[in-house]
Formats: sequence, C-alpha cells, structure tokens
Amino acid sequence: MYAVIRTGGKQYRVTEGQVLSVEKLDANGQVTFDEVLLVANGDNVTIGTPVVAGAKVTAEVVEQYRGEKVRIVKFRRRKHSLKQAGHRQYLTKVKITGIEA
Repeated sequence: MYAVIRTGGKQYRVTEGQVLSVEKLDANGQVTFDEVLLVANGDNVTIGTPVVAGAKVTAEVVEQYRGEKVRIVKFRRRKHSLKQAGHRQYLTKVKITGIEA
C-alpha cells in the first residue's frame, strides 16, 4: 500500500515504515498529512480531485535538522566584483507510521 502526499509545496510517494525528509514542520511527536492525492492498495487505486476524501497519512517526527549548504554566487564579469551567499534549509525527518483510506 502506498500514497502520494503533498507537504511543503512538494509531492512525495510514501509507504508505511518509510523515512523521508520534508520541509520544516512545527510538530514534536506525531504529525498527520491530510493532503493525500492518491492511495493505492494492490490493484485498487483511488485518485483524489484534488485530494482523496477521508484519507490521511500519519507519521512520527524523527529529527529536526538543517540541510546541506547551497552556495549562491553573483559574478560580474570584467568588473572585479563578486557577491557570495549561502543558505541552509530547515528540514524535518519523519517516519511514516500509517496510511488510512
């Protein structure tokens, strides 16, 4: 059984027991994803319009952390000018505990 959920502006295909990193969530223990776009159980596939009614995915928060640094460079040729910046995104690692359709 798997589902497609939407969180943080991205879509993820999840199965029970899977660990994945999503955009930062403000939850400590349990988190519920209500935006379930698709649920599949064997040959039975349910596609939402845009979400599947009554479906939800539960997960537990494993850790909150920051991702790898992304370097931003603005270079002006022939001007001896260089501007650099960096960014580290806050992420949450969650473990999927259940899929209910």
